[in-house]
Amino acid sequence: MKIKDGFMLRKVGGQYVVVAFGEASRSFNGIIRLNETGKFLWEQLSADKSEEELRKALTEEYDVTGAQAVTDVAEFVGALKKAALLA
Repeated sequence: MKIKDGFMLRKVGGQYVVVAFGEASRSFNGIIRLNETGKFLWEQLSADKSEEELRKALTEEYDVTGAQAVTDVAEFVGALKKAALLA
């Protein structure tokens, strides 16, 4: 899975936000705020990655347990799916 085309990550006022542009802005007109972990996972999804690859990257980058990585990745991916941001 990966992020659909038409979405970009920006740092605005010390916060990470995702905004739609081009055709994507017709169907998605909000913004998404991300914390540091969300930013990391978003960047990982610029390339096609599985949930397992995301969990592995998360545990390598941050001091989290495998169980916590499973929960964090599932919540993040679930939110992106709900917002229809994954290709």
